[in-house]
Parts: sequence; structure tokens; C-alpha cells
Amino acid sequence: MIFHDPMAVAQEKMTKVCLFLEQHHLPPTPLNYQVTYTYISKSDPDLNAALERILNSGQKIDSIYLEQLYFEHINQGHQEEAAMLKNVDDMLSTLQSSSQNSQRNISQFSEQLHHCVHSLDEHNIKQSKRALQLLSKQTDALLQHHAHFKETLKKARITHQKTQQQLLKLRKQYIIDLQTGMYKRHYLNQQTQQWLKQQKSICAIAIQVENIHEFSDKYGDAIGEIVLNRVAKKIQKYVFESGLPGRTGKNEFTVLLPDIEPDTALVIAEKVRKGVEKLKFVSSKSPLELPSVELSVGIVKQQNEADFTALARKASQAAHKALILKQEYYIPS
Repeated sequence: MIFHDPMAVAQEKMTKVCLFLEQHHLPPTPLNYQVTYTYISKSDPDLNAALERILNSGQKIDSIYLEQLYFEHINQGHQEEAAMLKNVDDMLSTLQSSSQNSQRNISQFSEQLHHCVHSLDEHNIKQSKRALQLLSKQTDALLQHHAHFKETLKKARITHQKTQQQLLKLRKQYIIDLQTGMYKRHYLNQQTQQWLKQQKSICAIAIQVENIHEFSDKYGDAIGEIVLNRVAKKIQKYVFESGLPGRTGKNEFTVLLPDIEPDTALVIAEKVRKGVEKLKFVSSKSPLELPSVELSVGIVKQQNEADFTALARKASQAAHKALILKQEYYIPS
């Protein structure tokens, strides 16, 4: 979204943006800045409504959530990529159709040639010779045209394959969190809406790494990132076939499970927890083992929640309840 604010207005908005980011402890990244500037400008009612709902609920917002808003309300690049792929597919379909038509024309021409040969008058050699020469010339031209078209079709297929690979790479960047390899929030939201339209039941598991700040503060941000990555890999290992794992906060992951009841979700969560318990971290500066990873897990079933944001908030609250009660899991009744 491009703004054309006068300098005085832009400066006033920039001050409000900085205050907003500072108030919510958000880094001034270009993405966070753009979402906040759009929010301050009130130029996108849907974005403002979504952000206001979170603010009014008292839920903490972070860069992960702002990224979701960015992809859902500001960045329309994925739609252009999808349109590009459709155009390439349409082009290939047209070329294939034309190739089939060309083949049919050649077959028809061959039949006409065969018919003409049998219709030649053997008593009029000069006339027959001219007819054969003309047909031969037309045949050569038609075959050359067909050969050229086949070469064009071959190049179109190569272009299509390259474009498809590029789009798949862009799509991966669009839906995958680069740090952890988990799905992004906006993609989880899209899948939730799709499952709700299909009237599927949905369970959500919120997995919070409660002591991630201890790793980052004592051993550095790089260690904190390694811990998150290792936890993410464990989650992916145990929910690869049954659910959709995503990163929904700085230290939180959410797993969506379609057509699965809370009892089954609990079994999956237990596998994740035991897998994380086996993780061992050793500092490169000393042989001492780092602390174990502490998880809080909340498991909820979708009831009246109309979107992923509401469902994820419910699961996150359940995980926080587990922390307060010092339980491994919490499942609201």
C-alpha cells in the first residue's frame, strides 16, 4: 500500500508508529512499521478491525501476528503469483490444443493427398505432374510449420517448468517461517477457514517454550534460536501426517488437527513433550549442560470460534493455565 501523505502528516504518523511499536515492545522492522503505519492511517478497515480485536482482548501482539496481518491485508503478491502460474498453465493448454489441431490437419492433408493420387489421370501426364508438385510443396510447408510448432511447444514446456519452480519457491517463502521451518500464522488462518467451510472439527495444541528467555539472556540469541529450531523439529516429527504445525508467537507454536478429538490430540502432545524432554544442549564455551526446555501445553477444540485467531488465543490461554497450575497439559472442560 502506497501513501502520499504530506510531510507534516507523515511525520505525525511516524511519531505515532514509533510510540505504538515501543508500547508493545515490537522491533522497528520494515514489516512491523508498514503494518503499524497502515493501522495508524486507518486506510484498511479490515486490518484495523482485526488489530483492534486483539488489542481490546488484552492479548499481547508480536511480530508474528503483525506478519499475519501483513500477508492477509497488505501484501497481495501471492495472488499475483497464482495468477502468473494460471497464465502459464493456460498458455501450455493452448499450445497443446493447437498441436493436436495441427496433427489433425496433417492427417487430413495426408488423406487428401492419398485421394488425389488415386484420382490422377494417367492419360494426362503433364497435369498430373503439376498436381503432384503442388501437393508436394504444400506437404513440405505443412511439415515445416508443424516442426516449428513442436519446437515452440518444447520451449514453452521448459518455461513452464522453470516458472513453476520459481513460484513454488516463492510460495514456500510465503507460507513457511524461515527460522523454524513451521507454517506462518496467515497460512494457518487460511486452512482454518477452509476446514470450517467443510464443517470439519478442529483441535488446536498450543505449545509454549516458557524458558526461552533464559536461554537467550544467559547464552545469547543464537542459542535461543537453536532451542526453538530443535523444538520445532520435534513438533514437526510427531504431527507431520496428522496435523498442521505453525509458529504463532516468539516462543509459541500451534498445531491444528482436523477431525481429531482432544483425547487423540493429548496423545500427540505427549509424544511431543517426551521428544522435547530428550533434547540436550551443551554450551560451546563450557562442557556444562544447558537447562532443559520447559513447555506449557494447552489443548482445545473449536466450538464457537469463527477463525484461527480466536482458536489460537483459546489454546494459548489453556497453555498459560497449565503453567499457572503447574500441569503438563490443560484441556478446558
